[in-house]
Amino acid sequence: MASATFPDLPALPSYTLKPRPSMIPGVSDPLLQLLAPVVAYWVVSVFFHILDTYDLCSQYRLHTPAEVLKRNHVTRFEVLRDVIIQQIVQTAFGLIIASFDPVETIGKEDYDIAVWAQRLRLTERYIPTLLGFIGLDAVSLGRKLQHTHPQLAGALTGGIYSTPSFASWEMTVAKSIYWIGIPLIQFIVATLIVDTWQYFLHRAMHMNKFLYTTFHSRHHRLYVPYAYGALYNHPLEGFMLDTLGTGVAYLTTGMTIRQGMWFFTISSIKTVDDHCGYAFPWDPLQHITSNNAAYHDVHHQSWGIKTNFSQPFFTFWDRILDTAWTGGDVSSRYQRDRIAAQKKVDADAVASRTSVVNSPHIDMDHAEYQARSSQRQVRDDKENGGPRVLEEEAKEEQEVKQALRRSNRRKSGFDAKSISDRVAGIHSRSPAILHADGMH
Repeated sequence: MASATFPDLPALPSYTLKPRPSMIPGVSDPLLQLLAPVVAYWVVSVFFHILDTYDLCSQYRLHTPAEVLKRNHVTRFEVLRDVIIQQIVQTAFGLIIASFDPVETIGKEDYDIAVWAQRLRLTERYIPTLLGFIGLDAVSLGRKLQHTHPQLAGALTGGIYSTPSFASWEMTVAKSIYWIGIPLIQFIVATLIVDTWQYFLHRAMHMNKFLYTTFHSRHHRLYVPYAYGALYNHPLEGFMLDTLGTGVAYLTTGMTIRQGMWFFTISSIKTVDDHCGYAFPWDPLQHITSNNAAYHDVHHQSWGIKTNFSQPFFTFWDRILDTAWTGGDVSSRYQRDRIAAQKKVDADAVASRTSVVNSPHIDMDHAEYQARSSQRQVRDDKENGGPRVLEEEAKEEQEVKQALRRSNRRKSGFDAKSISDRVAGIHSRSPAILHADGMH
């Protein structure tokens, strides 16, 4: 196809359009655009799940294994099921939309780059006038530099060059604009659109009782978020919040299919990272923006549920609309929740070991492993009195054992319920351990 030309500017090249070949042979780009985010979601989720399962990097965990076990109100199987359902819905919707899209073509890149070079040349015409405002004669200066710095001279004289083609610097800048500048702007604008979409819809889900109880409360069954629970939502909420939000951003910014693939994939990884339950000092996704796992985790707690609505990239809407957490340091609150969850695990362990009929569904080895992991994390938290807490719990455990021995002498069998109640009673007499004075 021939291109239009301007008589006083270098001619634009001709171009011929042809279908873009697939990035992966045998897999169309539209299909890859839908599959890549799903694959990335599970790869990153499995990585964090391995850390959880084998208690690796426990010093960076926001919550202990005991909290995952005792504070969440949904099973891992239910989370897995609902996430898969949402991803199936997303993929099906994407396939339907892709069926209406025209075939993406290539071949016009050099033409578009030349158009940007032409725009630069037209902009250069204003240089003499602008320099004249500060008392410089750009034309005279350009003539002096014509032999030593011809390209600089051409720019100073208003885009007058000795050759009929674009200057090399013009083409370099034009290529940078086309290949880097425009995609970067598209990505940034898309993230702002997604953040805006999700902030206001997410906030509405919390402020409207019907929306919260009907849809969003499902996501908040995870008081202790973990990686693959990032997309654990009501199917309709997931469609409105995630599928439509990213879809609107993709279409509004005019991204190509491959740009959309990277945008959707990065968004999925960021969402998983925000729910991973770890505050790594070396995780770039947790430092590029202020919205990270620690920030979003506050929103999942009962005391922070009406704050920190922003997701998944930036936090500017929380700051602008005054919905960011302002309750100060949260370490004592987290410590209180850790200890409360650990007490429940310990009480369950005592009750199950003293019961005449042991439940075949209780994996005692796994329970003890979780208890040890939680105790180690509490012990290492010296700033909040972790060692002292464990000492007091050890004393309580000794009291329980003595009570059990007295009970054994009085009767031949064991009453698991009475023992459990006794443990709970002992725990309730230690408000200092729970930092009750810091509760609001």
